[in-house]
Amino acid sequence: MSKASGATIREVDMASRDGAPTRIVRARRLYEVSQDTLWAAVSEKERLVRWFADISGDLEIGGHFSIKGNADGTIIACNPPDRFILTWEFGGTTSWVSVTIEPTKDESMLTLTHELPTDRDSEAHWAEYGPGATGVGWDLAFLGLDMHFLGDGGPSRDAGAAWAGTDDGKSSLRAWSRAWAEADVKAGTPAQTARDMADRTAAFYTSEG
Repeated sequence: MSKASGATIREVDMASRDGAPTRIVRARRLYEVSQDTLWAAVSEKERLVRWFADISGDLEIGGHFSIKGNADGTIIACNPPDRFILTWEFGGTTSWVSVTIEPTKDESMLTLTHELPTDRDSEAHWAEYGPGATGVGWDLAFLGLDMHFLGDGGPSRDAGAAWAGTDDGKSSLRAWSRAWAEADVKAGTPAQTARDMADRTAAFYTSEG
């Protein structure tokens, strides 16, 4: 049985794309599996549907995909088993997601970077929830991948959703929100502002707001 390990490392930053500023939400996690095994889990449709979501479309460069109940996008770069980049099109807004896998001696590091635009609507959403709105969503995805590796490789999406509704799950969702606030403070956001945004994020994800 494979075993997932390592705490998520969270980072918040600024960047630019086509001359416009963008916001960066980045998460890292170590897994006690080979680079090829981790790559297969995050890039093959038949594996993704077990722990992430129902995905249709073409998962190849230039291919368009659709995630049921969530985002659409296009694969804009792919270099197996190291990295892929895609657009993330949701609610009329396009952002960009890159996934990188780096092998270590006994593990593999997964780094997910979500780059967000800074148009008026996107900035209004950021001012309300901060990086946690994006980051906690990916924390939940990491959880599904954890369960996938810790189990027998079978479906883990329902187990993750059920866990999120428990007291333990809600406690973790609040902790993740606070952790993203801490990363935001390191990036220069005033502490009280970051905590207020984290509280609103936690209330959203726990359905207590």
